[in-house]
Amino acid sequence: MPSLQETDRPEAGRAVRIAVLGLGEAGSEIARDLAAAGADVRGYDPKVPAAEGVASRADEADAVRDADLVLSVNSSHDAMDALRHALPSVRPGTVWADLNTASPGLKAALAEAAGASIPVVDVALMAPVPGKGLRTPMLVSGAGADRYAAILSGFGAEVAIQPGPAGAAISRKLLRSVFYKGLAAAVVEAVAAAEAAGCADWLRDNISSELAGFDQRTIDRLIDGTHQHARRRADEMTAATEQLEELGVRARISGATRDLLIDLRDNGGR
Repeated sequence: MPSLQETDRPEAGRAVRIAVLGLGEAGSEIARDLAAAGADVRGYDPKVPAAEGVASRADEADAVRDADLVLSVNSSHDAMDALRHALPSVRPGTVWADLNTASPGLKAALAEAAGASIPVVDVALMAPVPGKGLRTPMLVSGAGADRYAAILSGFGAEVAIQPGPAGAAISRKLLRSVFYKGLAAAVVEAVAAAEAAGCADWLRDNISSELAGFDQRTIDRLIDGTHQHARRRADEMTAATEQLEELGVRARISGATRDLLIDLRDNGGR
């Protein structure tokens, strides 16, 4: 991991100036940790006051006007507006880091909007921030990724660089989310139905045993088996969807699975 060097500081001997835009749960923890680690932190949030050790600023433009690094930690819906409001005050060479869970396309759009003089870093937070703060694992990509990693790792952050433009890092996170959040949703739906059927403990034990045996070969079997046995499995999931409806449980995940299997059965689609 790159270490913090004097060349990463605009002026040797002075603290790195970091602006944090968005002081919700994640932004406040990260800002507080940076201040405690010795950074000169200033923040802005229209609704949340700055944490202890963080200088409060009037708006985005005010927060970034003398910053070396900007952390945009608001939301994907506000990411572009935050950049546009701040951009007239951002000094050339200031690193703009977007920590929001936005699409790769939006991350790329931020880099384009910032222009060549403002390096944009796509930061994917790879674990929940509450309780971890600055030590939340980060995967970063984009024009300023090396500088971002050098600065933040110097304050104790765990930063890994993903080669590629802005959007490459968040793409990895979101692809993982398709699986992990989808798995969580399937478990929630299945256990709710099992509770309605009076066998929740049995299903919990069954799910636990299945997940404990997962490895790379399991992934191959899931993919290959889904394609090879789509016809039979489509019928099975049609019946499962009907059962959930009979139990009074809305079959969101089961219905989507049925539809995917029907598509594979009828069209060989992926």
